[in-house]
Amino acid sequence: MEKSYSESYKAAGVDITAGYKSVELIKSHVARTRIPGVLGAIGSFGGIFEPDLTGMARPVLVSGTDGVGTKLRLAFLLDKHDTVGVDCVAMCVNDVICCGAKPLYFLDYIACGKNVPERIADIVKGVADGCVQAGCALVGGETAEMPGFYPEDEYDLAGYCTGVADREKLIDGSTVKKGDALIALPSSGVHSNGFSLVRRVFDIENSRDAFAPCGALDGKSVAETLLTPTRIYVKPVLALMEQVSVKAVSHITGGGFYENIPRAVPAGLGVRIDRKAVRTPVIFDLIREAGRIPERDMFNTFNMGVGMTLTVAPEDADRALAILAEQGEDAYLLGEITEQEGVVIE
Repeated sequence: MEKSYSESYKAAGVDITAGYKSVELIKSHVARTRIPGVLGAIGSFGGIFEPDLTGMARPVLVSGTDGVGTKLRLAFLLDKHDTVGVDCVAMCVNDVICCGAKPLYFLDYIACGKNVPERIADIVKGVADGCVQAGCALVGGETAEMPGFYPEDEYDLAGYCTGVADREKLIDGSTVKKGDALIALPSSGVHSNGFSLVRRVFDIENSRDAFAPCGALDGKSVAETLLTPTRIYVKPVLALMEQVSVKAVSHITGGGFYENIPRAVPAGLGVRIDRKAVRTPVIFDLIREAGRIPERDMFNTFNMGVGMTLTVAPEDADRALAILAEQGEDAYLLGEITEQEGVVIE
């Protein structure tokens, strides 16, 4: 049987045999994400998943898609590619959980200038790590080698996730009312948003200072710190939802507090944030100082140490914090719902 190979295509910059090697290298990572419901194996034309809908009166599918953005530039410059996959998964599953849906499966898309199998394997390792953290399966993906479109040492990474929820238990913010408590789930840092500003502030492309050890960061460099992967909140939020009525969830991504928190608050209501309560990692102070960025712009661009917010009734707040602590979350009270529309930080 003749194996697939094209000398002409290779001469044009696309080595299909490198693609085959990539698939072989990522199989063990994909296998780690396998959960009940996965049908078939990697390499088929479509990922197949049979969901368990037991106990759901009206199951609905909730889907999300996103990429890593220009944070990838840090991965290129540090030549470290095994964590950005976590970011890719996080940006999708953290959105899906905001609706109260349990992520079921994930697919990734990697577009590159040159298919280096070992690098592809590193990227997919990160994707698999993220899927394991989220409890979902990596059921498929695509690697597109695109010479002349991307530089040889660069790539883009995006993903897609589908989850399931009972329609009666969807979280849509409709029950939020004045006096409800806002709980913060800490971030691991900048996560995957605002990097166009971050890269300009530190002149990442040209300056070596961001790659030198930094005392304020316990000896880590700014670049290393910025590459810290996005936290995935799926399991603790699902655990909380089983015991407490969660009224609204906001994933704090691009647009920071001012854009994302109001998305989960009904018209006519707003949020008051206790500025002193916000636990802001040092990296944000360095960004603000280096770029001379006004505080409002910081809160309108970055998560400022809050990766996700949860809204619960005030009488449920202490119980919610205790449950989250059992799940390993150092959650805390951030503010409350008010009758003044928008976000007030004071």
